[in-house]
Amino acid sequence: MGNEQELQQVKDEELSEEQLQELLSKYDKESRYRRYKGFLAKLVTYSAISFSIFQLYTAIFGSLAAQLQRSVHLAFALGLIYLLFPAYKGAKRDKLPFYDLILSGLGVGVGLYWVFNYEALIYRAGIYNTLDLIVGLIAIVLVLEAARRVVGLPITIIAFLFLLYALFGNYMPGFFVHRGVSIERLISHMYYTLDGILGTPISVSATFIFLFLLFGAFLDKTGVGQYFNDLALLIAGKQVGGPAKVAIFSSALQGTISGSSVANVVTSGSFTIPMMKKTGYRAEFAGAVEAAASTGGQLMPPIMGAAAFLMAEFTDIPYWDIAKAAAIPAILYFTGIWIMVHFEAKRIGLRGLTKEELPDKKEILKKLYLLLPIFVIIGLLMLGYTPIRAALLGIVSVILVGAVSKETRMSFSDILKALENGARIALGVAAATAAAGMIVGVVTLTGLGLKFANGLIELSGGGLLLTLFFTMISSIILGMGSPTTANYIITSTMAAPAIIVLLSDPSATEISKSVLLSAHMFAFYFGIVADITPPVALAAFAATGISGGNPIKTGAQASRLAIAAFLIPYIFVLQPAILLVDTTFLEASFVIVTSLVGMLGIGAGLIGYWLKPLTWLERIISVAAGLLLIYPEVNTDVFGLGTLALIYIIQYIQSRNKKVSPSAS
Repeated sequence: MGNEQELQQVKDEELSEEQLQELLSKYDKESRYRRYKGFLAKLVTYSAISFSIFQLYTAIFGSLAAQLQRSVHLAFALGLIYLLFPAYKGAKRDKLPFYDLILSGLGVGVGLYWVFNYEALIYRAGIYNTLDLIVGLIAIVLVLEAARRVVGLPITIIAFLFLLYALFGNYMPGFFVHRGVSIERLISHMYYTLDGILGTPISVSATFIFLFLLFGAFLDKTGVGQYFNDLALLIAGKQVGGPAKVAIFSSALQGTISGSSVANVVTSGSFTIPMMKKTGYRAEFAGAVEAAASTGGQLMPPIMGAAAFLMAEFTDIPYWDIAKAAAIPAILYFTGIWIMVHFEAKRIGLRGLTKEELPDKKEILKKLYLLLPIFVIIGLLMLGYTPIRAALLGIVSVILVGAVSKETRMSFSDILKALENGARIALGVAAATAAAGMIVGVVTLTGLGLKFANGLIELSGGGLLLTLFFTMISSIILGMGSPTTANYIITSTMAAPAIIVLLSDPSATEISKSVLLSAHMFAFYFGIVADITPPVALAAFAATGISGGNPIKTGAQASRLAIAAFLIPYIFVLQPAILLVDTTFLEASFVIVTSLVGMLGIGAGLIGYWLKPLTWLERIISVAAGLLLIYPEVNTDVFGLGTLALIYIIQYIQSRNKKVSPSAS
């Protein structure tokens, strides 16, 4: 009876649907949309469904010409964004101001301008008339404002500053100086070439990313999100500190279909954080576990917050190779959090969940079929199918798998709702990639990427480790407050070139695969951990909305738990074997095993517990030994392993003596 009352109290502490939506709206701009009734509700619904149908049609029968595919995608996105997202926080959510109706129409208009003038624009490439330039200027302004409304100020400010840099670069100091470009050339480059708004970022949004987000929307309609929580409870709930381990496992699974750290926190955290607090974890620690785990969801293949598809386009490395390369680092990341959660639970004496607090095992195992669509996607990609084809067949598999049970079977209205939700989710990505396209456009126009890379190298004196450190700081700053897709685009454009320049062989005709992957994954990782790094730790702040803890303390705790994310990228560069590139199975296994043991030492040292509480000296030695094991050298590995073995033996003897002494007395 007592256990039932405890479980009920945990449920009572979980947030209501309305509270969850309010929390999401506070920290996640993409959730701050209008909710209409009547005609406007139908207009939004039909437009969103049409958007999804357009994307499915071109995926099945072949994409249109690049400019047409991307401009129609942009037209749908801008039209819906101005219908759905208010201009300011306190605006009414059930009314559509006349100016947003006009802006929505203009958004559709600038996108369709390419459709109705395609041949003329192609023929007069480089010689644009006044109307072309006016439409291009309107497109730039609309994209910036759409990004501000859906994604937030950081990416809008960065894109705007880049545009100013293009115009006034001749006034810049030092290595940042360039000749400057005219307003006419800037507008034409931003909207009438494939190096600006309609560049590679929105190309990926208009193809791969949209379909995988649609796949996630269909999965969500089958109830797979709740199933992830139940499955995590079944697997990890009984263990020491079970609820925190449930949070890690659940968030890793949620990350396969989620494109946002904040959304991941609110979705799974509403369930896991109250449970962690109930079993004895401090509010800040509970929030930090969820924030760190949810942020790690963006690093988890196969989707990686949609950045995997962008990385494939930017590096020209096959998508499946990128997903494979990301697998071991992601496992190390979650293992690091798991280790520290385990030691923290042992340190403060927390229990696992009782049998009565766990879901029914038979019921959970009966629904294992819900995971099949994810394995379908992975299997098809392994067999060499394109991501587009894999996503399409994945969506079909969701519908078929859902039909197995009455509970998960999708009706026609469910399918339409999934099409609508998929389009809504894609709006943030479309706005972010369009704005990020302008950043990339300015970089190609001015050569800023190479200038920035040379500046970082000059600042570090050409030393590899110091360059990596400055690149890490740059990536964290550039990634603050930006969604995953925009985050990766910005960091890979600005920060990754410094690593590529240092690692590349000057005599080589092309950049090696290992160098490209190391540099891009390095920038990507540090851009992502900006979500839990104070002062702009959005994922940690969202977690405090549920836990009631201190935001800065939660962010600091989350950064400590996610220590692997601050260390593993250095291994990418120093030893690419961890990315499974240009290596043998034996080499990769050695790096993985030593890194895992190193994480054990670091986790024990940071928490202050192993078999028993560690002294401060033991903590320092454990962290140092762990770092030596993570550094990929045989000598450091041997020394680190020997040191950790010695600490373990001392801990074992002391803990054993402690158990024996009472009976001896």
